[in-house]
Amino acid sequence: MTVETTQRTFDYVLVADKTDDDDDPKTRKRKAFIQVLEQKNIEVTTIENDDELFFGLRAPREIFEDYTYLLKVSDSCNWTGDEKSNIPQATRIRIVDLILRNTFISTGENLHELMEKGVFDTKFCLHERKEQKKLTEKWARWSALFKPQPFSDVKCYFGEKVGLYYLWLGWYTKMLIPAAALGIVVFLYGLAFFKSNPLIKEVCESNITMCPRCDKRCTVWKLSDTCTYAKVSHLFDNEGTVFFAMFMAIWATLFLELWKRTRAKYVSKWKVYDWCEEEEELILDIMSDPNCQAKQFRHSYFRSALVLILVTLMLMLIIGLAHALVVFRVVAAPLLSEGKSEFIKDHANIVALIMGAILHYFTIQIMTRVNRWVSFKLCQIEETNSFAATERSFTIKMFTFQFFTLFSSLFYVAFFLGRINGHPGNYVRIAGWRLEECHPSGCLTDLFIQMAIIMILKQTLNNIFEFTVPWLKKCVRRNSAKKLQRKCGHCYRKTSRDEDRLVELCDNCKLHDWLYNYHLAPTNAFSLFNEFLEMVVQFSFTTIFVAAFPLAPLLALINNIFEIRLDAIKMVHLERRVVPRKTNDIGVWTKVLEAIGVLAVIANGLVIGVSSDFIPRLVYRYHYGPCANGITNTHCMEGYINDTLSMAYMSHEAVKEDFGDWQMRLDNKINVTECSYRDYRTNEDYSLTSQFWLVLAVRFAFVILFEHVVVVCKFIAAWFVPDNPMKVKNDRLDDKLSRLKEELR
Repeated sequence: MTVETTQRTFDYVLVADKTDDDDDPKTRKRKAFIQVLEQKNIEVTTIENDDELFFGLRAPREIFEDYTYLLKVSDSCNWTGDEKSNIPQATRIRIVDLILRNTFISTGENLHELMEKGVFDTKFCLHERKEQKKLTEKWARWSALFKPQPFSDVKCYFGEKVGLYYLWLGWYTKMLIPAAALGIVVFLYGLAFFKSNPLIKEVCESNITMCPRCDKRCTVWKLSDTCTYAKVSHLFDNEGTVFFAMFMAIWATLFLELWKRTRAKYVSKWKVYDWCEEEEELILDIMSDPNCQAKQFRHSYFRSALVLILVTLMLMLIIGLAHALVVFRVVAAPLLSEGKSEFIKDHANIVALIMGAILHYFTIQIMTRVNRWVSFKLCQIEETNSFAATERSFTIKMFTFQFFTLFSSLFYVAFFLGRINGHPGNYVRIAGWRLEECHPSGCLTDLFIQMAIIMILKQTLNNIFEFTVPWLKKCVRRNSAKKLQRKCGHCYRKTSRDEDRLVELCDNCKLHDWLYNYHLAPTNAFSLFNEFLEMVVQFSFTTIFVAAFPLAPLLALINNIFEIRLDAIKMVHLERRVVPRKTNDIGVWTKVLEAIGVLAVIANGLVIGVSSDFIPRLVYRYHYGPCANGITNTHCMEGYINDTLSMAYMSHEAVKEDFGDWQMRLDNKINVTECSYRDYRTNEDYSLTSQFWLVLAVRFAFVILFEHVVVVCKFIAAWFVPDNPMKVKNDRLDDKLSRLKEELR
């Protein structure tokens, strides 16, 4: 029964345009390719449909028997006795896919080149209706939203690579629960002292007149006008964010270490713990061509240097786009302050920041396609010796480009905004426009707004398009397949009465099944890469600047709960079946996640030490504040806002050149001769005060202390949690012993 089932399963389908002209070069090449496949004992079934030709491919059982034998005698030790009697369909597809990629016609062209020239339209492997139904019941439906994922079933159907992706995504989502819970606690901590905070009260009840925020178009303004902004700033810039940032840095380490244990448990269960990528590729090459030669490793210093130069130029272009976004905000703020709407005029800087974040999102969408194209071209220049090496190289390049595209603007907001803009009488300008300034309540809110907009837009809009586009295409193309199903209902009734006994379907029923798969959204070798990239970028948002956005883990958790089912439904019902691939790890993504964990420690230390007002508040409380001077009948932070402001006087010629008389008019009625701005400078010559240098020294001391403490905690956590559970080690030891005894017998 098993043999009969295997023989009647189609492993692959090729599609080409139907032409009656035998002299057409495309027709000749197509026939030549089919002929080469038949010489390799591949059974080809041809069915015509309107304007297309469908070629169903079945590989002989002998190929798979050779595969299981070589797998058994190899050093990988991932062979199981079950594979000898029952070759999984995932294994059949993987081997046939390699045979197709390594089949050449007399002109030296392979299938990829023939598809580029229009000889074949597409290729795809078939979904199995019975297995699809099982996965739908257990996994690929919205009603299973909070049910555990059937990782082993996913592995058997889509291969170990997809199975490990969902295993990693599920583990990442579980680990987000404590991070999200603590993020909510930190947010509620800021909310609890919302009304009683003296800094908020000082801003809201202030009578301080602030200097114009832009040239010519802006006038002086009251600090109390930004009371709402000060309240929002305190929600995300308080003492709780320091401890939360430390927690998230250690959390990232624990997440990776515990993931390694989870991975070890499942790959041991799936018998791929000792799987060797290089040896697997050699076995598959032999399956395609018994006389094949091993692809030799090569290295070219010229190609490496060329790739390095091109990568550098690409990164410079991406950083240049980040500068363009900065210029946009610099120009937009004064232009908006001239608008007719009073609300926009009063909040011109915030509106400009929001518009810049939205523009940044659209820039990300465009640059994602550019980055993908450039990464492919760079991989072609490198000429790697295997598909796995190409995939690793592409992953590193693509993630690097995406990281700079996403975070260049955020790094500017976090570490440069308001620190390089100068002071009255000596402002820094770009193309004649003054750089932005931070609010007197701090710069962290600007970073929060930027992150929140990009993260929310990226997660919601991307998921909507990712799901709806394949779904709409499937709905539009469904009619032709339904007509065929009505014609051949007797075949489906016959198989549905006895699912265990396969029968030979008529050509129309085969065509119906092929059309069903043909009309699904196409997939390729990098389809899973897109899902990984999306989640790793989210992981970056969740860890790198989490000090500015404690609710990021909560947003990530909510997104991932739906993302798992959305991706499952898409892969099972809306997309063609991906070619199952064997692996025992998530590959180079582990190194990427480790690098992000280290960068998260550095970035969060700098955000707290440099971007937030945590250090200036600390210095004021214990050195300059009322409590430090022995005054006990008031709050220790009383007068902090006023202490962070310096004065600019119109009597100074340089200041008078920056601010015209019209700009120094409050509410267009009252002329003022002095205004305040955020900085530690003297009133006479605008030189930096001793308080500035003390705060700067404490900032750097905190960053060094924070990073050393957290790094030590990360190392301790990594040492404390073993990569492999003891049960896995013992099971592998017993398994090796039993194999050796079996070989001896």
